[in-house]
Amino acid sequence: MVREIRAAAPLLAGPATPTTARGPWLAAALHAAPAPAPRVRHRAVVVEAHRQGRPAGAALLSSVPVLRRGRRVTAVRLLGDGGPPGPPGTAPRRLPAADPAVAGLLADGIADLLAHTRGPWELSLTGLPLGDPVLAALGARLGTGALFRTTRSRALVDALDDVGPVHRSTDPAALERWLPVLLEHRPAGTRRADLRALVRVHAAAGVVEHAVVASGDGARAGLLTLLDGGVRRPWFGFGPGLREAPGQPWVSLVADSRGR
Repeated sequence: MVREIRAAAPLLAGPATPTTARGPWLAAALHAAPAPAPRVRHRAVVVEAHRQGRPAGAALLSSVPVLRRGRRVTAVRLLGDGGPPGPPGTAPRRLPAADPAVAGLLADGIADLLAHTRGPWELSLTGLPLGDPVLAALGARLGTGALFRTTRSRALVDALDDVGPVHRSTDPAALERWLPVLLEHRPAGTRRADLRALVRVHAAAGVVEHAVVASGDGARAGLLTLLDGGVRRPWFGFGPGLREAPGQPWVSLVADSRGR
């Protein structure tokens, strides 16, 4: 799967692609699993013109056995889904496809993977931008058993400057002083070790800003922000000066083998 993540990098290089859909984040997701770790399998569906060429489309998926009403079901979802959350307020996942024809071929590949899954399965592709062509094509192939859902997200707003003097930095070494207290306020259900690894990887790449409103030897408020090119995406933090606002809507598709 690491090879497929690297090969898909050019498809995910555009400014509209969030950090959560890029290679470093997805590579970290390969190693993030709840404890005790279930038997997760990572699968890539790739559309390429020839075997030695760059892919024209890719779906990076994971599957895990779960129990539903006492029976074993294979749950299929996008790589990274269920792992540490990224900045709220924008669609975090992508199904990259070079053009509508490739989107159709990629949908065919996902449908074929499901058709060859042993036993009952359930599919949940969440957090994709509205109008995603692969999702639309896949829904048509899965028929009436597929259900689309639209979610209006909530974004985090950085108003720390209204609280007091703010120290902002992208220096990974300076971050280490404040990282433990920031991780104390991590998103609910997130494993500290997984989130710490993600923060450090992206801080080393210079795309994490930490902001702190100091109070004595501690912090009155703090925030981590991912820097996606020219876009600032507040991630998580604590204290006054942080509030929620309406974010972008995103779409999900759910289906299961009972509807086929």
